[in-house]
Amino acid sequence: MVEGCLDDHDSDRGSSLLDDMDEALTSEGGLLPTTSNNIPLMRVVQSVKHTKRKSSNVMKEGWMVHYTSKDTLRKRHYWRLDSKCITLFQNDTGSKYYKEIPLSEILSLEPNQAFSLLPDGSNPHCFEIATASLVYYVGENLQRSESVTGSSLLVSGIGQDVARMWEMAIQHALMPAVETFTKNPCKCDGCCVVLQDINSIYQIFPDEVLGSGQFGIVYGGKHRKSGRDVAIKIIDKLRFPTKQESQLRNEVAILQSLHHPGVVNLDCMFETPERVFVVMEKLHGDMLEMILSSEKGRLPERITKFLVTQILVALRHLHFKNIVHCDLKPENVLLASADSFPQVKLCDFGFARIIGEKSFRRSVVGTPAYLAPEVLRNKGYNRSLDMWSVGVIIYVSLSGTFPFNEDEDINDQIQNAAFMYPPHPWKKVSQEAIDLINNLLQVKMRKRFSVDKTLSHPWLQDYQMWLDLRNLESRMNERYITHESDDLRWHHHAQLSGLDYPGHHGNNGPRGNGDLTKEVTIM
Repeated sequence: MVEGCLDDHDSDRGSSLLDDMDEALTSEGGLLPTTSNNIPLMRVVQSVKHTKRKSSNVMKEGWMVHYTSKDTLRKRHYWRLDSKCITLFQNDTGSKYYKEIPLSEILSLEPNQAFSLLPDGSNPHCFEIATASLVYYVGENLQRSESVTGSSLLVSGIGQDVARMWEMAIQHALMPAVETFTKNPCKCDGCCVVLQDINSIYQIFPDEVLGSGQFGIVYGGKHRKSGRDVAIKIIDKLRFPTKQESQLRNEVAILQSLHHPGVVNLDCMFETPERVFVVMEKLHGDMLEMILSSEKGRLPERITKFLVTQILVALRHLHFKNIVHCDLKPENVLLASADSFPQVKLCDFGFARIIGEKSFRRSVVGTPAYLAPEVLRNKGYNRSLDMWSVGVIIYVSLSGTFPFNEDEDINDQIQNAAFMYPPHPWKKVSQEAIDLINNLLQVKMRKRFSVDKTLSHPWLQDYQMWLDLRNLESRMNERYITHESDDLRWHHHAQLSGLDYPGHHGNNGPRGNGDLTKEVTIM
């Protein structure tokens, strides 16, 4: 957390700050830290932590009978229900099973209503499980009560009471986050309003907690018909005051207005009197996780450039629409895959604001460790707020620490280059990277680099990075980060430098089998 009052004093830094750093590090008798005393990088406030799902706990098990729409022979198996599927085992002790019914594939759970397939003389079933390809007719409703009595009912898997318990258990598993609620509007991808129950469209996995944010818990889920994985944020409206509920609606409204490969995609939103369900695309992890799990607890410049450029391109789209994110941090930069060079997407727009190019806002926003001084001082802020956060993101990516500590004024810390950039690890970081950070961590907003100026900085005008980005665009079959107008310039650069220049499929990607992520050697 960043604390302390900030005055308005701010000196020009630029290249002179780099000179001051060199002098400070070489002077005799001075305070020369070799490592940073700043706070190590960590998750701050409530952030999304992506975790792998552990084995599910058994919710119910026991013998049960069924037949199907394709096979009218009634079969008996040992059923075991967990939060993700119903498994039909051959017996109650072994591990061999006959079939699995994923809960995500269940389209409906209905009372017995279809008897056309029931063989003559057979007892009717008790309830029906419908999937896209098959209907399971479950249980056996005994017509003569003397057929099976007592505890034998449980062992045999027949009888209306046994079936009713199974129907209730499956119903509970299908709706882990909601007890009872009526059908409500869902606006999906700008389509017309359709009355739907969320559990008829999505399966929510209660034991796959992706994280908890400022509004509620985010669960893993699955779209029933397509099998597509999703993230579902569930918000208990009764726990939050009107202002925070308004903040959530602000996030949803902004996401609905954004359609960009660098912004997390909103599927739809469901609402009941008690809860709101926000369904989004599910991604692999976040940038913070990538930094903390790296070998040295920080990222190489090559990967940092690759990620930051994508952040800036998404940010340029936001700013073009007069949207300021207001809470940029590595936790809110999601990774689309586990690749070394993944696509990234911005998420968590709960603090986002609509701010014109020359407009200012004063409301409290964001996470203090990444916030610009003007917000901490409760001064007016504008879209340059996001650019300060980009500077902090670059700093923490390259060093594994926050740029400031809690005990000193930010202004004072910024002026002390020796403490901002101690030899470990900054001695191995390029001066261009440090220069860009300095131009982003400007206390005076008017001196802070814009998105376009940052993208044009020499540190990000890098041939290897351009190759890495072109390879990503080729894999995605979509060009949205680089631009065709740069192709000729980089082609000439490669020729003059004696570097390989891969061919391209028209405007979309590389021609041939060359791997663009292979590092080029500067001759």
